[in-house]
Amino acid sequence: MKYVVVYEQTSTGWSAYVPDLPGCVAAGETRGETEQLIRDAIAFHLNGLRASDEPIPEPGTWTDTVEVSA
Repeated sequence: MKYVVVYEQTSTGWSAYVPDLPGCVAAGETRGETEQLIRDAIAFHLNGLRASDEPIPEPGTWTDTVEVSA
């Protein structure tokens, strides 16, 4: 499965979250570190759902970019 991950640069580094997996988040000093941490967080989150016999959410979030003139 492929899930959309949203990355945001913060004043202290980077954060990431997965809209289709509420509560699945990660933060790190660099984007590269955060990318690895969110991969680990997704795996951990899905394993927790399986262990609890809860359904695995299907990916359903889509992204796009919009250009506007300021």
